[in-house]
Amino acid sequence: MNEVADLVPSVDALLQRLDDVDYLADPGLATALFCAVRLPQPLLLEGEAGVGKTEAGKALAAVLDTPLIRLQCYEGIDVSEALYEWNYTRQLLGIRLAESSGRPLDEHELATDPTASPARTTTTNPRDRDTFPPAVCQPRVAAPLLGQQS
Repeated sequence: MNEVADLVPSVDALLQRLDDVDYLADPGLATALFCAVRLPQPLLLEGEAGVGKTEAGKALAAVLDTPLIRLQCYEGIDVSEALYEWNYTRQLLGIRLAESSGRPLDEHELATDPTASPARTTTTNPRDRDTFPPAVCQPRVAAPLLGQQS
């Protein structure tokens, strides 16, 4: 058996493990969570605000001892918004620099920082990292896995 199967061998075992992390789930939700974990497939939880969707995810992550990657969905969200964090400040800075110099802008310039000095690129100031990251867009999934906020 694999590690997940050992942690969650049955729906009843999952119900008990969720109870151990102070989450009270009904058998229907526990069955859906069990299927998502064991198949393995993503699980989309939808409902009114405050019904416990995020808490279910947090509890399951605690049971599995894994990080929770939460995606807030809304009508009109597309894959580029869901999967990537776009740094619009950096993108606009690159465009304005190209416009002011009167030269065409290419994708490579947006992925590098032409204004960065060695001191700027090694700074630990969070504001500088937000303004001058190494690229215009970063995968959203990487931030939680690396212990950063997205």
